[in-house]
Amino acid sequence: MFSACADPKTIEGLQWLVCYLTTGKHIDFYWSFATVLTLLAITAPVAMSFGFAGAMAARSQILPLRWLGKGYTGMVRGVPDIVFFLFFVIALDQGIEWLNHQVQCPDWTAPIRQGLEFRVCPEAKVPLGTSPQWLHQLYGFGLAILTFALVFGAFAANVLYGAMQAVPRAQLETAEAYGMSASQVFRRILVPQMWVYALPGLSNLWMILIKATPLLFLLGVQDIVYWARELGGAKTSAYEYPHGDWRLYYFLFLLVFYLSFTRLSEIVLGRITAKLSRGQATAAGEAMRKAGI
Repeated sequence: MFSACADPKTIEGLQWLVCYLTTGKHIDFYWSFATVLTLLAITAPVAMSFGFAGAMAARSQILPLRWLGKGYTGMVRGVPDIVFFLFFVIALDQGIEWLNHQVQCPDWTAPIRQGLEFRVCPEAKVPLGTSPQWLHQLYGFGLAILTFALVFGAFAANVLYGAMQAVPRAQLETAEAYGMSASQVFRRILVPQMWVYALPGLSNLWMILIKATPLLFLLGVQDIVYWARELGGAKTSAYEYPHGDWRLYYFLFLLVFYLSFTRLSEIVLGRITAKLSRGQATAAGEAMRKAGI
């Protein structure tokens, strides 16, 4: 990056380290942190949307819809995450290309499945083979977000369903006695009350989601763990900056990052819990009342 770093063989000491840490691959490593944080920022609300829809379906009076909600939570929760990540992304990607193939190449006569290979016409590829690299990366990142959201949405659905069931029935009946409709009871009583019961479970899901981000590598996204392994591995003289096996230092840096991010999350979630518990008929709310908070 710097002109003084043009010839790594002529520099040493601190200058060598600065040049080493500002190479193009290290810049990609730094950007991968933004990739992980972006994944978390987008996945969390999308997963909550899936979870809320799943919980609502599981509580529905319509039997097929109730089966759908319970089936969604049961199926995803019962399959190991790594199996779901590997299977779902491949199936979704091939499904999109197959549908596009039916539209773009209706006269195609060659079989799509040829042994272990899946071949569609070039026009049906998503993205196209001629598309820029950033579009391929964006497509893979979108698939990753959808996969994470579906998996963690199923767990969130189970948490939200339990939280809705935990809201005292007497409060709902009182609202009905005051003439509120079913939709008003749901919007004004059930949903606001359920969050205090759901937050502990949702907090755990957020921590698990943070720890699951290294699974991005399985989906073809170069995340921080991928770059730590690549940059920390022992290099030979074929590389500009040869060094020994430094993976320990890179992974220690990731350890500090994850622990710091987890601690920050605990502080924020603790404050949210305290705010939601104020005035509630729960153990936390009762403790706050006795403490005069």
